[in-house]
Amino acid sequence: MIASVTGTAQHVGLDRVVVDVHGVGLLVHTPPSVAAGCRTGSSVALATSMVVREDSMTLYGFATAGERDTFELAQTVSGVGPRVALAILSVLSPDELSAAVAAEDIATLTKVPGIGKKGAERIALELRDKLPQAPGAGAANGAAVPARAWQEHVADALVGLGYSTKQSSDAVATVADEHGSEDVSSALRAALQVLAR
Repeated sequence: MIASVTGTAQHVGLDRVVVDVHGVGLLVHTPPSVAAGCRTGSSVALATSMVVREDSMTLYGFATAGERDTFELAQTVSGVGPRVALAILSVLSPDELSAAVAAEDIATLTKVPGIGKKGAERIALELRDKLPQAPGAGAANGAAVPARAWQEHVADALVGLGYSTKQSSDAVATVADEHGSEDVSSALRAALQVLAR
């Protein structure tokens, strides 16, 4: 299995990066925030997970080994495949997921596209003893990010989840008006609520 990829970003999409490794272009699917941090022509190092199916081999890439491990762990839950696991990491950091599972915070888990109430309950139950305890999760969750930075991250994440650029920027603008500067995760959840109205 391919556990990591280091090379040059040949192409950067909204939720994917083509990494040139010694002349071979590897297509790596990533959370929107990871793709947003890559620049064409720049060096890229990703922790990766390869998902092998009968008809495909797909590579998923993450900024840290912890994110990759959480992605793989999420797929041990019945009904959670690579797409949903990637959506989880597009909305929640590993620490935020650990905190939500530990608190059985179903409302937070259902903010992830593709996860309903029953799916959230199953995730909370099946991952309860598997996820590491999030150190200082309360402090981390409240950490504010400079306004421009969180707005760009949230807009990129929404586009990566399938919303149009206009829908994404409108939702981000609404969240900025209603809530002001927020941490990325809270702002993304608020934007998803705006789009669901």
